[in-house]
Amino acid sequence: MVTMAPLWLNGAVVKKENLPTLRAFSLGFLLPGLLGLIVAAVMSTRYMNTLPRYPDPDTLRMTPRNINGYVVYQTEQEDRTLSLVEYSSVVIFLIGLGSALIYLQKWGLARAIEAEDDEFIPEG
Repeated sequence: MVTMAPLWLNGAVVKKENLPTLRAFSLGFLLPGLLGLIVAAVMSTRYMNTLPRYPDPDTLRMTPRNINGYVVYQTEQEDRTLSLVEYSSVVIFLIGLGSALIYLQKWGLARAIEAEDDEFIPEG
């Protein structure tokens, strides 16, 4: 029989009761980040299909943006909005991904601690 000693991971004890909180935290960042990336892709596609291919001073569309090899011209506000959505979505998604990887590591260690029998340890 294997004894259940506390497992230390980088100076912190892995506690099973913290795992649901960590899972909720990671999903709370992963899903909005993914949604933001989808919104940014939809905005880029709409911009690519509707914005002019040449500068248009009448509508203040003078800021170029390369979208999939097509250069379109947009206003400074449209440029700021799309950039903000893109970059913030990536940051939020990466925070969620990092916390999800930590969750998976701690979940796997907690599962290993719970296992009472080990096939490599002879019974006796």
